[in-house]
Amino acid sequence: MTNIAILTGRIARDPETRETKGGTNVTGITVVTDRPARDKDGKTYKDENGYTAKESEFHRVTCFNGLAKTVGQYCSKGQLVSVQGRIHYTQWEDKDGVTRYGTEILADKVDFLSRGNGSSDDNDNTDAPEID
Repeated sequence: MTNIAILTGRIARDPETRETKGGTNVTGITVVTDRPARDKDGKTYKDENGYTAKESEFHRVTCFNGLAKTVGQYCSKGQLVSVQGRIHYTQWEDKDGVTRYGTEILADKVDFLSRGNGSSDDNDNTDAPEID
């Protein structure tokens, strides 16, 4: 049996990096993917500008250890990436005792398909790994 997820999309906001008490690096990103929108009859349609209408989906992606460091250092909002990993489901109780559920992709690999925005002088991505 296999649990493999492959996403190609843009990073919705800058990565959030933290370190666990045990010293594990964790970086979270949100990847946005698009697909053609469909009407009630299941057909695609054009938007007001004449382009095929799209629907966006936001995917939580979590990276660990060395991958977390690389993604946290070199990725930024708007960057095109390809993520390979596995789907992970979680369940927890919130502070009010309500059971909550979540889904995320635990990344094994993140390929940079474009350079980051380099929005600050300290993050110009000049040292980022080469793009194939």
